[in-house]
Amino acid sequence: MRILLCATLLLVAVAAPATAQEEHATAPGALEGRPDARAVSPLQARIDAARPGDRIVVTAGTYRGDLLIDKPLTLVGEGRPLVEGSGTGSVIRVRAADVTIEGFDVDGLGRGDLGRDTSGIHVAAPRATIRNCRVSRALFGIYLREAPGSTIENTVVRGVPGLEAGEKGSGIHVWNTDGFTLTGNRIYDVRDGFYIQSSPHGYVARNIASDLRYGLHYMFSDDNTFEDNVFQNAAAGTALMYSRRIAFRRNQFLHNRGFASVGLLFKSCDDVVADDNLIADNARGIFLEGSNRTTFRRNIIAESDMAIVLYDSCTTTTFTGNSFVANLTPLTLSGRRTDAVFDGNYWSDNTYPDLDGDGFADRPYRLSNVFDHFRGNLTAADLFARGFAASALGAAEQAFPVLRLIPVEDARPLARPPALPGVPRPERQDRAARPAGLALSLAAIGLGTVTAAAGRMRSRARHQGAP
Repeated sequence: MRILLCATLLLVAVAAPATAQEEHATAPGALEGRPDARAVSPLQARIDAARPGDRIVVTAGTYRGDLLIDKPLTLVGEGRPLVEGSGTGSVIRVRAADVTIEGFDVDGLGRGDLGRDTSGIHVAAPRATIRNCRVSRALFGIYLREAPGSTIENTVVRGVPGLEAGEKGSGIHVWNTDGFTLTGNRIYDVRDGFYIQSSPHGYVARNIASDLRYGLHYMFSDDNTFEDNVFQNAAAGTALMYSRRIAFRRNQFLHNRGFASVGLLFKSCDDVVADDNLIADNARGIFLEGSNRTTFRRNIIAESDMAIVLYDSCTTTTFTGNSFVANLTPLTLSGRRTDAVFDGNYWSDNTYPDLDGDGFADRPYRLSNVFDHFRGNLTAADLFARGFAASALGAAEQAFPVLRLIPVEDARPLARPPALPGVPRPERQDRAARPAGLALSLAAIGLGTVTAAAGRMRSRARHQGAP
């Protein structure tokens, strides 16, 4: 019951503040056209005079007003020229295929209309390239609307300071775009770092989304790949819904805490593969509902209140070769059954020894106990999660079972933490952003590993000394 409530509230939180945005994305209105005379940038005359395919170099300076690019052009800034919008619409509007914008600062002045998708850079044409730009104080940072084959790289987006999440848009918003590349971008203080809807065949890599509502908000988008990204300091790292064939590799989901917060959430997503990710210091590490054929391999899930929240509506879920370290609860299962397979994972609180030296503990590791059963069905159970009563109840249930619980076990738990060289470690700039919290998290992970190892040694000694 409690988990169902949390899931419902989470999905409402995902949808409610973005209602106007998502309704508009589903049924977009007329595109912004040429700025009127009072709002136009002095650069517009150079755009109008250029021939298709020209390269226009803009020197350093401030250029006030909005700009329409309606022919294939390359627009290059030297010395970081600033394009300062009028505050009445999108600052740069791309309406022709094969446009490149490189080396500009773009300021949206913190004004505009969410219902009209007011953006720093708004693209509604194929094969745009936006490179090495900085967008600030725009309601939407960069908006790709029906812009297949477009690329955004090495660009920084900072939202409008002081606005609530529902009053501003996404850092990078992708709608109805088949094929896109988002690499090396940094996004801060917006509603959602990346909002991706109805947009398949994308590649998202080496980005950082921090200090926002959701790092990744995503739906109805198949066949996308996410590699080497950081989603941190948010209400939720990611929320993915109604999509298929998604790959997550070497990403970091860090410090996503708050009511119903989660590092990595899948709602009705099928054929997902998550390899070599770091999921640490989240209220809930992984949340799975209504999702089929999901595979987690060689990930680190650490320092979370609940490592996994799993609904019985999920089928063919597999966890293998992962390292679960210093989580308060390994698994919260909602429902009466599960066919999830846990095989060959490391659990830091597993104290069973490896007497035969084959690398696996000598007994299966049980993921759930009677308290976790209550925790998944009683709203108030979390109040006692860290107390002596929870531990005592779990121990008593093992000795004297009184409830018929769903058996969820790792049949071959690893006796030692695996090396997992593919899992990323936090970068230097991320440690600087949250030095105390991240240092504490990493220290706790190390302490959990050492404590578990000591426990196994004591248990092995007891077994060896027994008659």
